[in-house]
Amino acid sequence: MWWRWSGCWSSSWPTAPDTRPRHPSVTSVPETTAVPGTGRTPSGIRDVPAGHAPPDGSGGGEPAALTTLQLLRLLGSGPRGLTEEQAGDLLVRHGENTVPAWRPVSWPRRFLGSLRDPFTTVLLCLGLVSAAVASWGTACVIMVLVVVSCVLRSGGEHHASRSMAALRELVATTASVQRRADDAAPPQTREIPVDQLVVGDVVRLGPGDLVPADLRLLRASGLTVHQAALTGESAPVAKYAVDAPSDESAGLPEPPHMCFQGSSVASGSGTALVVATGADTRFAAYRPPRRRAQSAFDRSVHGIAWTLIRFMLIMPPLVLMADGALRGRGLETLPFAVAVAVGLTPEMLPVIVTAALARGAAALARTSGVIVKRLPALHDLGAIDVLCLDKTGTLTQDRPVVERAVDARGRPDPDVLGWAAVNSFWTLELAELPVPDSLDEAVLEAAGELAADPLEYDGIAALPFDPVRRVATAVVRRPGQHGTHTLVVKGAVEDVLDRCASFRADGAEPELDPATREHLLALADRGAASGLRLLAVAVAERPARSGAYTAADLRGLTFLGLIELRDALAPSAAAALDVLARRGVEVKVLTGDHPGTAARACHDLGLDPGEVLTADRLGALSGEALAVAVGRATVVARCTAQDKARIVTALRESGRSTGFLGDGVNDLPALQAADVSICPRGGVDVAREGADVVLAEKDLTAIDGAITAGRGSSANIAAYLRITLSSNLGNVIAMLAAGLLLPFLPMLPAQVLVQNLCFDAAQLAFAFDRPGPAAMRRPTVLRPRAFLRFITAFGVLNATADMATFAVLAFAVHTTAGSGDPQIFHAGWFTENLLTQAMVMLLLRAGRRAAEGRAPGPVQLAVVALAAVGVLLPLSPLGPLLGMYAPPPLYYLLLAVVLALYGVALAAASARYLRRSQGS
Repeated sequence: MWWRWSGCWSSSWPTAPDTRPRHPSVTSVPETTAVPGTGRTPSGIRDVPAGHAPPDGSGGGEPAALTTLQLLRLLGSGPRGLTEEQAGDLLVRHGENTVPAWRPVSWPRRFLGSLRDPFTTVLLCLGLVSAAVASWGTACVIMVLVVVSCVLRSGGEHHASRSMAALRELVATTASVQRRADDAAPPQTREIPVDQLVVGDVVRLGPGDLVPADLRLLRASGLTVHQAALTGESAPVAKYAVDAPSDESAGLPEPPHMCFQGSSVASGSGTALVVATGADTRFAAYRPPRRRAQSAFDRSVHGIAWTLIRFMLIMPPLVLMADGALRGRGLETLPFAVAVAVGLTPEMLPVIVTAALARGAAALARTSGVIVKRLPALHDLGAIDVLCLDKTGTLTQDRPVVERAVDARGRPDPDVLGWAAVNSFWTLELAELPVPDSLDEAVLEAAGELAADPLEYDGIAALPFDPVRRVATAVVRRPGQHGTHTLVVKGAVEDVLDRCASFRADGAEPELDPATREHLLALADRGAASGLRLLAVAVAERPARSGAYTAADLRGLTFLGLIELRDALAPSAAAALDVLARRGVEVKVLTGDHPGTAARACHDLGLDPGEVLTADRLGALSGEALAVAVGRATVVARCTAQDKARIVTALRESGRSTGFLGDGVNDLPALQAADVSICPRGGVDVAREGADVVLAEKDLTAIDGAITAGRGSSANIAAYLRITLSSNLGNVIAMLAAGLLLPFLPMLPAQVLVQNLCFDAAQLAFAFDRPGPAAMRRPTVLRPRAFLRFITAFGVLNATADMATFAVLAFAVHTTAGSGDPQIFHAGWFTENLLTQAMVMLLLRAGRRAAEGRAPGPVQLAVVALAAVGVLLPLSPLGPLLGMYAPPPLYYLLLAVVLALYGVALAAASARYLRRSQGS
């Protein structure tokens, strides 16, 4: 790596010690057992075979601090690797190299866990109470609903668990290891399963390889690794072998001579010694906690459930006391009192909630490859109003692109790019590097667009990138100049300038004086502050020779200019950010990168970075103050893992519904702090295990689809709750009033049960409804106070219609029959109840406007069926069996007038409610 180190990009070479806590979660491991750089005590160090103590008598030590010889002797290994016999013995003693996985939750345990849902618990208690008062019909219906809800929920989550198990099979499973048949045999390199690696094995690393365990480098050539999964650093980090580590380097969180499981090789090659496997690796130390805070869905559900519980606890005593005081009826009204409480309860809520969420989750898995592991997380997706994410891989790709090439005056100069391409091409060819790194690829791709051809030059020699010198050199011969060799040097700005004696400008090559040098450094600083990576390019002419070139030849160079690179933007990121903004989702970029880098990426994508904060500026803030500070910013840079978690927690505690997208070990604390945690399929295993939602790709477009599905399911659930609770409350108020005014029970328990069954069956259509576009524009949150206001207002309106029906019934029955027959009253109220409930379903549902002009949907069909049952059942032979006789014809005429007035009032109140809710 050869970009300017100004704090903007991770350094790939030794620099001043970084005192910033880049991986705070490592420090959470008890220091009495931790190995610096690993976070755990490796099995090979913890249980050293007798006779393998270091020759200095130290008796053992830490793998990052020991010399290479001490470590090899401590582990009973050598540069040629272990024998097959030694490896087999160690495998038996210490076990396979596998990270402990979560035990899969069985379907019965998931079923029992579903009973902890608050609504399911309420229904279960009501079922037991109904059984206690001998209301067996009610008890049986409630128990069936409880079982159906638990089966749907546990079945959906079990299917998601099986899908996650299939993803684990896609992980690479082999490593290149060096072993011997016996002590006298030469070492042989072969591929073996990763789980067969043991401490003391010598492994080979190449470009694209996953680091299979925690390793100490023995040899390395231009080795750089991606360790973003562990530290969040977006750029590859240089690694090199050190025979005798200094105390300073050995104490770093990620020593340059150590590679850790969970990282991958970006470029170069290396040979390394396995020092920790399986549960003893640093990677295994990170496990998602088994308990997490309540999500937005959990908080909403608990609030609504407790509201219902309070109502239900109040209603039966009120009924008993009122009937006892006014009518002299005692415990014989207890079944009716229980029926009133059951009538207030939305019995179908667990079934409809689970069915709506399961249907949305199944559609996501089928169409987008998105796995929802926890069904309530789908509602949480729909409720998100702030999405926190990292920059790399989401807003940008994991590769740079050339922005431009400039000369020493800061003016565009394609010749600078041409010479950089010559360096990249011949360094790769002559140094026999397997593949170019990301910067070389970017340079060669940009040069190809300019038709620059490095093959015009003859390659002579190459000095590949070295993390100490921080430069790479190619020696070429120009066409027609057989007596001269040209050295082309590319690397970090300071290091190249230190080797330059002149610079090229306007066709001349004046001396590089201190003032010019400072000017060039300032030019590089401005580029770095704006989020660019910088490469300096220089050349020198030398007499042709046959001997090898060394670092001593890199003096007296002529500075040509700078190559400016930026992160390649994700193709779909700009459009996805625009869609998220229109859906009311605010995006927060929490990154470990330089603030200029993140701000530039946001600006290029059309996302206003606003005030760019760094984590150190937020260090003294917490709670509401932290949430307010972050609320004003789009980018928070230089974030550690715990900074991200602290910010997400503050936003959540301030009342925001938060989502977090992460794929690395360092994202675990934030994933657990969010209302809903999202991880792409390519994320590390431990992040996928702890996430609520797993995406097929790390793409914001997939998140938008998931949010849309969540809002659709949530809108249907919210519509069901509003309609059911307001209708039930109106019925309960009317029942209480009728119980006080009438000399008989206003409705028999069996009639209440049948009415509830009919209404419940019709309401199942909400799980399959299609909400209108308005429901998708804003986050959908189930707020208990808003629901309480809604159901109170519309419940009173419903009760008013019921009371008007009582008057109509009294008048019609008195006029035509001359008596107040209870059976006629029961039939009349039964019909009116189902008709008003059908009107409420039609006028208050979320998708009413969207459904206009389309074929009848599930809700319209359910409304027609419910109205038909309400009218025809009392007139059928089943009516007398349920204690109902047909009302006189005059009743139906007067009822039509009442229903028309009720419909007008309901439509007006609904329109007023929509205006107020959209304006708030």
